[in-house]
Amino acid sequence: MPLERMDDFFNTRADTYDSHMLTSIIIAKRDDCVSSVYGDVHRNADYINNLLDFIRREYGIEATGISPAKRGFYGETWKVDTASHSYFVKLDYSDTHKYIYARSFPVIEHLCSHGIDYISRIVKTVDCRLFTHYNGAVLGVFDWIEGENIETDATKIPEYQMLAKIYTVPADGLSIPYVDYSGKSSDKFFKQWDTLDDTQISTLFEKNRSKLEHRAARLKYFAAICRSDMTGYVITHGDAGGNLIVSGDKYYIVDWDEPILAPPERDAWNMLFYEGKEWAGCIFQKALRDNGIRYTLRSERLAYFCYYYFFFYLTEYLDNFTRLDRKRKTELEQYFDGWAENRASYADTIQ
Repeated sequence: MPLERMDDFFNTRADTYDSHMLTSIIIAKRDDCVSSVYGDVHRNADYINNLLDFIRREYGIEATGISPAKRGFYGETWKVDTASHSYFVKLDYSDTHKYIYARSFPVIEHLCSHGIDYISRIVKTVDCRLFTHYNGAVLGVFDWIEGENIETDATKIPEYQMLAKIYTVPADGLSIPYVDYSGKSSDKFFKQWDTLDDTQISTLFEKNRSKLEHRAARLKYFAAICRSDMTGYVITHGDAGGNLIVSGDKYYIVDWDEPILAPPERDAWNMLFYEGKEWAGCIFQKALRDNGIRYTLRSERLAYFCYYYFFFYLTEYLDNFTRLDRKRKTELEQYFDGWAENRASYADTIQ
């Protein structure tokens, strides 16, 4: 519910920041703020003005307006406007994730320097750094990409073509992690479950214990098979479909927080492992051929990533469990009936 008085916004303070709860703060002008706030955590005028002052000093950007950008899961994200340009500002306060965010900047810069012009373009600081630190967070500034975050069957063709072109970019000299084919996502989940202090969610997991244990075993089974061949690695995104911006007739892949060297299956599994979407494999394979990549998608690698991410997203929910609002807790309760379950169920059929 919007606040009825502007004073309510300026008098409300947050001692800690929760990026999952920041939903809507509308700032018309820096020196004359008109705002409405939804949710339990928000930023007051002092914070916003201090942030804009910092951006002016570090980047030479004179802001005329700022508003929240509904992009990204981990970060605090803003659209910052000037008289002639708009920027995307992302701050990552997460102790467990901000170092991952920081190491992504050289990869983004590397891709742009090799002609990839449909990803987020970094705006450097006045002293030419790729990112900086603010108030304990890693802060990055990018050119704003106008458009909507859309994922449909129709967007899969341009998405796969763009990914395949990225796969042709060499990773020589680039410091980037690579997939190690492990069962660590399931191991982490079961450790979290052991210490979980919530009867309702523990009961949900107990109801699905046999399924969870079966899939953890299959994850490790396919991981062992995949470790026997560590070839075919390229620069992958990990969630391109969920971060596709459609701007008129142009497409962009944003949110490159976690690029790693991995086989193309790390980008392909999300659509291929969904009943009725077998055509997606054909257009993914065609995109590889069109870009001169001689590679055939492999079922054991697809199965591995399907199970890995099934547990990975569970651990992401539990990492932030003590700060979850009711909406996110409901999402966790529905996890075994949603998209992750559909893909994992399909992977269960792979021999």
